[in-house]
Amino acid sequence: MTRERGIGQGRRYDVVVVGGGPAGLNGALMLGRARRSVLVIDSGELRNAPSAHMHGFLSRDGVPPGRLLEAGRREVTGYGGEIISGRARSASREAGGFVVELDTGARVHARRLLVTTGLTDELPDVPGLAARWGRDVLHCPYCHGWEFRDQPIGVLYTGERSVHQALLFRQWTEQLTLFLHTGPGLTGEEAERLAARGIAVVTGEVAEVETADDRLTGVRLHTGELVPLRAVAVVPRAVPRAGVLASLGLRPVPAPHGVGEYVAADPTGLTTVPGVWVAGNVSAPAATVLVAAASGATAAGAINADLVDEDTHRAVLRHRDPFSHESESVLCAQVMGGRRHGL
Repeated sequence: MTRERGIGQGRRYDVVVVGGGPAGLNGALMLGRARRSVLVIDSGELRNAPSAHMHGFLSRDGVPPGRLLEAGRREVTGYGGEIISGRARSASREAGGFVVELDTGARVHARRLLVTTGLTDELPDVPGLAARWGRDVLHCPYCHGWEFRDQPIGVLYTGERSVHQALLFRQWTEQLTLFLHTGPGLTGEEAERLAARGIAVVTGEVAEVETADDRLTGVRLHTGELVPLRAVAVVPRAVPRAGVLASLGLRPVPAPHGVGEYVAADPTGLTTVPGVWVAGNVSAPAATVLVAAASGATAAGAINADLVDEDTHRAVLRHRDPFSHESESVLCAQVMGGRRHGL
Protein backbone atom coordinates (compact mmCIF):
# COMPACT_ATOMS: atom_id res chain seq x y z
CA MET A 1 0.00 0.00 0.00
CA THR A 2 1.28 3.47 -0.86
CA ARG A 3 -0.13 6.88 -0.14
CA GLU A 4 0.40 9.57 -2.74
CA ARG A 5 -2.00 12.17 -1.32
CA GLY A 6 -0.25 15.24 -0.01
CA ILE A 7 3.13 14.36 -1.46
CA GLY A 8 4.39 17.22 -3.52
CA GLN A 9 6.97 19.83 -4.19
CA GLY A 10 8.35 21.38 -1.04
CA ARG A 11 6.71 19.13 1.56
CA ARG A 12 8.61 19.14 4.86
CA TYR A 13 8.90 16.21 7.27
CA ASP A 14 10.66 15.51 10.50
CA VAL A 15 12.26 12.47 8.88
CA VAL A 16 12.52 11.17 5.34
CA VAL A 17 13.31 7.45 5.15
CA VAL A 18 14.98 6.40 1.91
CA GLY A 19 14.25 2.70 1.46
CA GLY A 20 11.07 0.76 2.22
CA GLY A 21 12.42 -2.62 3.35
CA PRO A 22 12.26 -4.05 6.89
CA ALA A 23 14.82 -1.57 8.27
CA GLY A 24 13.14 1.48 6.74
CA LEU A 25 9.61 0.45 7.65
CA ASN A 26 10.50 -0.45 11.22
CA GLY A 27 12.27 2.88 11.59
CA ALA A 28 9.25 4.70 10.17
CA LEU A 29 6.93 2.77 12.49
CA MET A 30 8.88 3.81 15.57
CA LEU A 31 9.05 7.43 14.42
CA GLY A 32 5.33 7.50 13.65
CA ARG A 33 4.59 6.20 17.12
CA ALA A 34 6.80 9.03 18.41
CA ARG A 35 4.42 11.45 16.66
CA ARG A 36 6.99 12.45 14.06
CA SER A 37 5.99 13.29 10.49
CA VAL A 38 7.60 10.64 8.31
CA LEU A 39 7.86 9.97 4.58
CA VAL A 40 9.16 6.65 3.26
CA ILE A 41 10.48 6.63 -0.31
CA ASP A 42 10.33 3.03 -1.55
CA SER A 43 12.05 2.00 -4.79
CA GLY A 44 10.80 -1.58 -4.46
CA GLU A 45 14.32 -3.08 -4.53
CA LEU A 46 14.26 -5.88 -1.98
CA ARG A 47 17.40 -7.92 -1.36
CA ASN A 48 15.53 -11.13 -0.56
CA ALA A 49 12.90 -10.73 -3.28
CA PRO A 50 13.98 -13.97 -5.06
CA SER A 51 13.33 -15.98 -1.88
CA ALA A 52 9.92 -17.57 -1.45
CA HIS A 53 10.13 -17.40 2.34
CA MET A 54 12.20 -15.76 5.06
CA HIS A 55 13.40 -17.52 8.18
CA GLY A 56 14.82 -16.80 11.60
CA PHE A 57 12.28 -14.03 12.30
CA LEU A 58 10.46 -14.87 15.52
CA SER A 59 6.67 -15.20 14.88
CA ARG A 60 7.22 -14.65 11.13
CA ASP A 61 9.31 -17.72 10.25
CA GLY A 62 8.39 -19.01 6.81
CA VAL A 63 6.47 -15.90 5.79
CA PRO A 64 6.97 -14.62 2.21
CA PRO A 65 9.04 -11.39 2.26
CA GLY A 66 6.31 -9.43 0.48
CA ARG A 67 3.74 -10.29 3.12
CA LEU A 68 5.96 -8.84 5.86
CA LEU A 69 6.28 -5.60 3.89
CA GLU A 70 2.53 -5.37 3.31
CA ALA A 71 1.93 -5.63 7.04
CA GLY A 72 4.66 -3.10 7.74
CA ARG A 73 3.22 -0.56 5.33
CA ARG A 74 -0.21 -0.85 6.92
CA GLU A 75 1.27 -0.28 10.36
CA VAL A 76 3.35 2.73 9.25
CA THR A 77 0.42 4.46 7.55
CA GLY A 78 -1.76 3.63 10.56
CA TYR A 79 0.41 6.00 12.59
CA GLY A 80 0.27 8.77 10.00
CA GLY A 81 3.41 7.85 8.07
CA GLU A 82 3.36 8.39 4.32
CA ILE A 83 4.83 5.98 1.76
CA ILE A 84 5.47 6.69 -1.89
CA SER A 85 6.83 4.51 -4.66
CA GLY A 86 9.85 6.10 -6.26
CA ARG A 87 13.58 6.51 -6.20
CA ALA A 88 15.54 9.17 -4.33
CA ARG A 89 18.06 10.56 -6.77
CA SER A 90 20.12 12.69 -4.39
CA ALA A 91 20.12 14.60 -1.12
CA SER A 92 21.79 17.82 -0.06
CA ARG A 93 22.02 19.90 3.07
CA GLU A 94 19.95 23.03 3.51
CA ALA A 95 19.12 25.32 6.41
CA GLY A 96 17.35 23.27 9.04
CA GLY A 97 18.00 19.88 7.47
CA PHE A 98 18.07 18.30 4.02
CA VAL A 99 16.34 18.36 0.67
CA VAL A 100 15.80 15.07 -1.15
CA GLU A 101 15.25 15.03 -4.90
CA LEU A 102 13.24 12.18 -6.41
CA ASP A 103 13.65 10.72 -9.89
CA THR A 104 10.41 12.50 -10.82
CA GLY A 105 12.04 15.86 -10.07
CA ALA A 106 9.93 16.39 -6.95
CA ARG A 107 11.77 17.67 -3.88
CA VAL A 108 10.92 17.00 -0.25
CA HIS A 109 12.51 18.42 2.86
CA ALA A 110 13.51 16.71 6.07
CA ARG A 111 15.05 17.64 9.37
CA ARG A 112 16.75 14.23 9.48
CA LEU A 113 17.44 11.39 7.04
CA LEU A 114 17.34 7.63 7.57
CA VAL A 115 18.83 5.74 4.61
CA THR A 116 17.98 2.04 4.37
CA THR A 117 18.61 1.36 0.69
CA GLY A 118 20.20 -2.06 1.22
CA LEU A 119 22.68 -3.67 -1.13
CA THR A 120 23.10 -5.71 -4.28
CA ASP A 121 24.66 -9.16 -4.08
CA GLU A 122 27.33 -9.46 -6.77
CA LEU A 123 27.63 -13.13 -7.72
CA PRO A 124 30.46 -15.06 -9.42
CA ASP A 125 30.20 -15.09 -13.20
CA VAL A 126 29.19 -18.73 -13.59
CA PRO A 127 26.49 -19.53 -16.16
CA GLY A 128 23.22 -20.54 -14.53
CA LEU A 129 24.18 -19.32 -11.06
CA ALA A 130 22.32 -16.00 -10.93
CA ALA A 131 19.08 -17.53 -12.22
CA ARG A 132 18.88 -19.76 -9.12
CA TRP A 133 19.84 -17.07 -6.61
CA GLY A 134 17.67 -17.13 -3.49
CA ARG A 135 16.16 -20.49 -4.46
CA ASP A 136 18.84 -23.18 -4.48
CA VAL A 137 21.87 -20.91 -4.84
CA LEU A 138 22.36 -19.74 -1.26
CA HIS A 139 24.63 -17.74 0.97
CA CYS A 140 23.21 -17.94 4.51
CA PRO A 141 22.84 -21.34 6.20
CA TYR A 142 20.68 -19.82 8.93
CA CYS A 143 18.25 -18.58 6.27
CA HIS A 144 18.21 -21.67 4.01
CA GLY A 145 20.15 -24.50 5.63
CA TRP A 146 17.16 -26.26 7.18
CA GLU A 147 15.38 -26.55 3.83
CA PHE A 148 18.40 -28.39 2.34
CA ARG A 149 19.37 -30.45 5.37
CA ASP A 150 20.92 -33.88 4.67
CA GLN A 151 21.12 -33.14 0.95
CA PRO A 152 24.26 -32.71 -1.20
CA ILE A 153 25.41 -29.09 -1.11
CA GLY A 154 28.35 -27.53 -2.92
CA VAL A 155 30.23 -24.44 -1.75
CA LEU A 156 31.83 -22.35 -4.48
CA TYR A 157 35.11 -20.81 -3.36
CA THR A 158 34.99 -17.04 -3.90
CA GLY A 159 37.32 -15.77 -1.16
CA GLU A 160 38.67 -16.26 2.32
CA ARG A 161 35.17 -16.59 3.83
CA SER A 162 34.33 -19.61 1.69
CA VAL A 163 36.10 -22.10 3.96
CA HIS A 164 34.22 -20.67 6.93
CA GLN A 165 30.98 -20.95 4.95
CA ALA A 166 31.69 -24.60 4.15
CA LEU A 167 32.31 -25.39 7.80
CA LEU A 168 29.02 -23.70 8.70
CA PHE A 169 26.97 -25.62 6.14
CA ARG A 170 28.47 -28.85 7.49
CA GLN A 171 26.10 -28.37 10.43
CA TRP A 172 23.17 -29.07 8.09
CA THR A 173 24.53 -31.88 5.93
CA GLU A 174 27.30 -34.46 5.76
CA GLN A 175 27.17 -34.38 1.95
CA LEU A 176 29.26 -31.27 1.45
CA THR A 177 31.78 -30.38 -1.25
CA LEU A 178 33.99 -27.30 -1.55
CA PHE A 179 34.79 -26.37 -5.16
CA LEU A 180 38.03 -24.40 -5.35
CA HIS A 181 36.96 -23.07 -8.77
CA THR A 182 39.38 -20.26 -9.73
CA GLY A 183 40.45 -19.56 -6.14
CA PRO A 184 43.88 -20.17 -4.62
CA GLY A 185 44.84 -23.45 -3.06
CA LEU A 186 44.04 -24.15 0.58
CA THR A 187 46.49 -23.61 3.40
CA GLY A 188 47.57 -26.65 5.33
CA GLU A 189 45.40 -25.66 8.27
CA GLU A 190 42.33 -25.11 6.08
CA ALA A 191 42.77 -28.48 4.37
CA GLU A 192 43.09 -30.20 7.73
CA ARG A 193 39.97 -28.57 9.14
CA LEU A 194 37.92 -29.51 6.08
CA ALA A 195 39.21 -33.08 6.10
CA ALA A 196 38.46 -33.45 9.81
CA ARG A 197 34.83 -32.56 9.12
CA GLY A 198 34.56 -34.85 6.13
CA ILE A 199 34.16 -32.05 3.58
CA ALA A 200 35.29 -33.05 0.10
CA VAL A 201 37.45 -30.63 -1.91
CA VAL A 202 37.30 -30.51 -5.70
CA THR A 203 39.87 -28.65 -7.77
CA GLY A 204 39.16 -27.29 -11.22
CA GLU A 205 36.92 -24.55 -12.51
CA VAL A 206 33.13 -24.80 -12.38
CA ALA A 207 31.81 -24.22 -15.90
CA GLU A 208 28.07 -23.95 -15.21
CA VAL A 209 25.18 -24.75 -12.93
CA GLU A 210 22.90 -27.53 -14.19
CA THR A 211 19.13 -27.58 -13.68
CA ALA A 212 16.19 -29.82 -14.54
CA ASP A 213 12.47 -29.37 -13.89
CA ASP A 214 13.12 -25.96 -12.32
CA ARG A 215 15.55 -27.24 -9.70
CA LEU A 216 19.31 -27.28 -9.37
CA THR A 217 20.77 -30.71 -10.10
CA GLY A 218 24.52 -30.11 -9.96
CA VAL A 219 27.52 -28.27 -11.32
CA ARG A 220 29.52 -29.17 -14.39
CA LEU A 221 33.28 -28.75 -14.30
CA HIS A 222 35.38 -27.57 -17.22
CA THR A 223 36.52 -31.16 -17.59
CA GLY A 224 32.93 -32.08 -18.45
CA GLU A 225 32.34 -33.94 -15.20
CA LEU A 226 28.93 -33.38 -13.59
CA VAL A 227 28.84 -33.31 -9.79
CA PRO A 228 25.27 -33.95 -8.56
CA LEU A 229 24.08 -31.39 -6.00
CA ARG A 230 20.83 -30.08 -4.60
CA ALA A 231 22.12 -26.59 -3.74
CA VAL A 232 25.16 -24.36 -4.18
CA ALA A 233 26.39 -21.88 -1.58
CA VAL A 234 28.44 -18.79 -2.41
CA VAL A 235 29.72 -15.75 -0.56
CA PRO A 236 28.51 -12.85 -2.72
CA ARG A 237 30.23 -9.49 -2.86
CA ALA A 238 28.15 -6.83 -1.08
CA VAL A 239 27.61 -3.66 -3.15
CA PRO A 240 25.69 -1.03 -1.15
CA ARG A 241 23.02 1.01 -2.93
CA ALA A 242 24.62 4.22 -1.73
CA GLY A 243 23.81 6.79 -4.39
CA VAL A 244 21.89 9.09 -2.04
CA LEU A 245 24.63 8.79 0.57
CA ALA A 246 27.32 9.52 -2.03
CA SER A 247 25.56 12.79 -2.87
CA LEU A 248 26.11 13.75 0.78
CA GLY A 249 29.80 12.81 0.67
CA LEU A 250 29.41 9.38 2.29
CA ARG A 251 31.26 6.60 0.49
CA PRO A 252 31.23 2.86 1.21
CA VAL A 253 34.35 1.37 2.77
CA PRO A 254 35.75 -2.17 2.45
CA ALA A 255 34.00 -4.77 4.59
CA PRO A 256 36.03 -7.28 6.63
CA HIS A 257 37.21 -10.51 4.98
CA GLY A 258 36.88 -9.10 1.47
CA VAL A 259 33.12 -9.63 1.19
CA GLY A 260 32.45 -6.24 -0.39
CA GLU A 261 31.67 -2.83 1.05
CA TYR A 262 29.41 -1.14 3.58
CA VAL A 263 28.63 2.36 4.88
CA ALA A 264 30.25 2.92 8.25
CA ALA A 265 28.17 4.23 11.17
CA ASP A 266 28.09 4.23 14.96
CA PRO A 267 26.00 1.66 16.90
CA THR A 268 22.84 3.75 16.46
CA GLY A 269 23.38 4.09 12.71
CA LEU A 270 24.62 7.70 12.82
CA THR A 271 27.07 8.40 9.99
CA THR A 272 29.88 10.95 9.90
CA VAL A 273 27.41 13.41 8.34
CA PRO A 274 25.38 14.97 11.19
CA GLY A 275 21.66 14.31 10.78
CA VAL A 276 22.08 11.26 8.54
CA TRP A 277 21.50 7.73 9.84
CA VAL A 278 21.73 4.38 8.08
CA ALA A 279 20.20 1.00 8.94
CA GLY A 280 19.87 -2.47 7.47
CA ASN A 281 22.13 -4.10 4.90
CA VAL A 282 23.57 -0.84 3.56
CA SER A 283 25.59 -0.67 6.78
CA ALA A 284 25.53 -4.35 7.84
CA PRO A 285 25.83 -6.75 4.88
CA ALA A 286 25.40 -9.87 7.04
CA ALA A 287 22.25 -8.67 8.82
CA THR A 288 19.23 -10.97 8.54
CA VAL A 289 15.73 -9.55 8.10
CA LEU A 290 15.15 -9.53 11.85
CA VAL A 291 18.46 -7.79 12.57
CA ALA A 292 17.87 -5.26 9.79
CA ALA A 293 14.44 -4.41 11.18
CA ALA A 294 15.90 -4.03 14.67
CA SER A 295 18.59 -1.66 13.39
CA GLY A 296 15.85 0.52 11.90
CA ALA A 297 14.18 0.74 15.31
CA THR A 298 17.51 1.59 16.96
CA ALA A 299 18.18 4.36 14.47
CA ALA A 300 14.65 5.73 14.89
CA GLY A 301 15.12 5.99 18.65
CA ALA A 302 18.36 7.91 18.17
CA ILE A 303 16.80 10.20 15.56
CA ASN A 304 13.83 11.04 17.77
CA ALA A 305 16.15 11.77 20.71
CA ASP A 306 18.19 14.07 18.49
CA LEU A 307 15.05 15.89 17.38
CA VAL A 308 13.88 16.19 20.99
CA ASP A 309 17.17 17.86 21.85
CA GLU A 310 16.75 20.29 18.97
CA ASP A 311 13.12 21.01 19.86
CA THR A 312 14.09 21.62 23.47
CA HIS A 313 16.91 23.97 22.47
CA ARG A 314 14.49 26.00 20.38
CA ALA A 315 11.98 26.08 23.23
CA VAL A 316 14.64 27.36 25.61
CA LEU A 317 15.50 30.18 23.21
CA ARG A 318 11.83 31.15 22.95
CA HIS A 319 11.49 30.99 26.72
CA ARG A 320 14.44 33.34 27.15
CA ASP A 321 13.20 35.82 24.55
CA PRO A 322 9.39 36.01 24.47
CA PHE A 323 9.53 38.79 21.86
CA SER A 324 11.63 36.93 19.32
CA HIS A 325 10.26 36.47 15.81
CA GLU A 326 9.78 32.74 16.48
CA SER A 327 7.96 33.32 19.78
CA GLU A 328 5.63 35.92 18.26
CA SER A 329 4.89 33.60 15.35
CA VAL A 330 3.95 30.78 17.69
CA LEU A 331 1.79 33.12 19.82
CA CYS A 332 0.05 34.49 16.74
CA ALA A 333 -0.75 30.98 15.55
CA GLN A 334 -2.16 30.05 18.95
CA VAL A 335 -4.36 33.16 19.25
CA MET A 336 -5.41 33.85 15.67
CA GLY A 337 -5.35 30.40 14.07
CA GLY A 338 -6.15 30.62 10.38
CA ARG A 339 -7.27 34.27 10.74
CA ARG A 340 -3.66 35.42 11.06
CA HIS A 341 -3.52 35.47 7.25
CA GLY A 342 -6.51 37.80 7.06
CA LEU A 343 -8.96 35.09 5.99
